[in-house]
Amino acid sequence: MRFEVGDEGGVVAGERAEGLTRALLAQLPGLRRYAAALAGNAADADDLVQDCIERALARQDTLREPESVGRWLKVILHNVYFSALRRRGAPSVPIEDFAEDLALSVPPEDRDRIRDLVRAMGALSTEHRQILLLISLEGMSYREIAETLDIPIGTVMSRLARARERLRSALDGHEDRALRRIK
Repeated sequence: MRFEVGDEGGVVAGERAEGLTRALLAQLPGLRRYAAALAGNAADADDLVQDCIERALARQDTLREPESVGRWLKVILHNVYFSALRRRGAPSVPIEDFAEDLALSVPPEDRDRIRDLVRAMGALSTEHRQILLLISLEGMSYREIAETLDIPIGTVMSRLARARERLRSALDGHEDRALRRIK
């Protein structure tokens, strides 16, 4: 499946346009999940996904490997998110405010644990939270994450290890061991 751009910058009509549309639609649930986890609320996540799809359509000629459309869209979403962060300075709603929404979608006996998990995730740095989300939520490999975020695979592995340790410490109620002083 190859998508081409016409003279006016639009998609060439026919099967190729339908192929891109189907590919984009198939990726929407994963994009929304990743955007919601990054942004911390549904409204900002929807805006991120919309901006991502708009950018993807405008730059469809940059898709070199159509079979990797999911990774290509995550790169775009990642770039849109961090561009917005730089413009705004910080997320508008803390991720902890999202905990109640998640807690309502699980059985009552698990609600406290979900709230604790969301709060602990919110306490992580964006880089650590992002790696955890891509691994656990999206099921991406270390190599896919390294390519998506344009970082070395060793950086992915070390961020993941630190993120897991900080998350574990937060859930166990311990101080962040990574912040202790070394004399």
